[in-house]
Amino acid sequence: MTPEELSSALAACVQAAVDAGDLSVPTVPAVRVERPKNREHGDWATNIALQLAKPAGRPPREIATLLQGRLAEVAGVASVDVAGPGFLNIVLDAAAAGELARTVVEAGTAFGTGTAMAGTRVNLEFVSANPTGPIHLGGTRWAAVGDALARVFTAQGADVAREYYFNDHGAQIDRFARSLLARAQGEPAPADGYGGEYIAEIADQVLRLRPDALADPDPQEVFRKVGVTLMFDEIKRSLHQFGVDFDVYFHEDSLFTEGAVETLLEQLKASDTLYFADGAWWLRSTDYGDDKDRVVIKSDGHAAYIAGDIAYFKDKRSRGFDLCLYLLGADHHGYVARLKAAAAALGDDPDRVEVLIGQMVNLMRDGKPVRMSKRAGTVVTMEDLVEAVGVDAARYALTRYSVDSNIDIDLDLLVRHSNDNPVFYVQYAHARTCAVGRNADAAGVDRSAEAFDASVFDHPTESALLAALGQYPGVVAQAAQFREPHRVARHLELLAGTYHRWYDVRRVTPLSGEEVTDTHRTRRWLNDATRQVLANGLGLLGVGAPERM
Repeated sequence: MTPEELSSALAACVQAAVDAGDLSVPTVPAVRVERPKNREHGDWATNIALQLAKPAGRPPREIATLLQGRLAEVAGVASVDVAGPGFLNIVLDAAAAGELARTVVEAGTAFGTGTAMAGTRVNLEFVSANPTGPIHLGGTRWAAVGDALARVFTAQGADVAREYYFNDHGAQIDRFARSLLARAQGEPAPADGYGGEYIAEIADQVLRLRPDALADPDPQEVFRKVGVTLMFDEIKRSLHQFGVDFDVYFHEDSLFTEGAVETLLEQLKASDTLYFADGAWWLRSTDYGDDKDRVVIKSDGHAAYIAGDIAYFKDKRSRGFDLCLYLLGADHHGYVARLKAAAAALGDDPDRVEVLIGQMVNLMRDGKPVRMSKRAGTVVTMEDLVEAVGVDAARYALTRYSVDSNIDIDLDLLVRHSNDNPVFYVQYAHARTCAVGRNADAAGVDRSAEAFDASVFDHPTESALLAALGQYPGVVAQAAQFREPHRVARHLELLAGTYHRWYDVRRVTPLSGEEVTDTHRTRRWLNDATRQVLANGLGLLGVGAPERM
């Protein structure tokens, strides 16, 4: 019995009590079961009686007692106790609990998926680094988290488009072009320009592609056009090597060149969400938590930057997306209210917009911060991190923390083959399950359905392992609901530890001279179920599941 099946059984008990007239509530809420912190309290627990107390107008313990009798009659439930103010503590019989091993193996890659977001089209915009240099650590964090979040959403049935907003319009592009031109002319970079070896590399590539660039009537435009393309191609290559590919590369400049911003400005002037003051048009963004109203059309008649944001959101919605999710850096807190106000200005629902703000990433080596890149000069880049620890360790390290927390990444730890290294710990658990499987094949321990006997799972480590497997679908659902893929990583670490402890006390293959029994064959199912969940979870994080280490 899976936690979902137990939840359904509980919901059916509540509905049966309502139908029989024993309980009166307007609606039956979603029933959830959780693993008790103290295993002596049972396999699973629920607070459904406390949830029903107010709408039913009855004490929660009274409701719990009412449900206790009905639930005790459900096949696979060994006992039900009422505890505290009205909790139900549930113990499953060994066979019912153990059936989960077969459920996982038979479901395969589908185990852990759900339908909570089915029918929802999500535009997930992340990274969107300016094409003026290599991706820095903040962008690298968003690459890992954004791609993992897209995978988690997809696992819950959503239709997800990964989108990169290509900032090819504005002053930063001009500074980049002037920096390239200065380098090509053998001059120092402008005071407000960009430095680093990559500027010299891009400038040299421009000259190779356009030997006449310096003689052109507008050499800066040549370096802008060719240089931005080269830089962006390099960014795409870096992301691809990091395991991140985008479905859409949206060019900011197109909003202006194709007239979307200009058309929008005329439309917004007739909107009550804009007002005219001091010669400019202002957005009532304070209505949505912003610290001040924002200028949309400046007093000189030109569009402010937020006008592009509004036009961009409108474009996303016109493409049929139900949810527009932006992953932005720590310096973009003001964008949350601004983007919601942008939705309102269009007469749309501000809840169609969600913004996640990511915090800083610091690299540490030998206990000291790593501050400078070999190539970029002023920042540490994605390439620096991958070169130091590899793609898997980098992605795992960046996704195992909540995005709203600053993180320090210990480079020495991430290359260490020890249990202190979380990615090694989880990947090693997967590799161990594969090794057990190979040894079982060699010993003739097959995974026979006829030989499966869940009642042999009678050791505490087996109960704990089955519980960790059973919790996985709920963890994935919560990761999607709360936009927190780190929940998956942390659960994989728990599962890995639980598996290692089971491995230490239970054998899948017989000792030399012993016969293969149905107990060995049944344990093979549990081993392989663990392998499947570890592989599924690592896949959601975009991290490899090695079969040998």
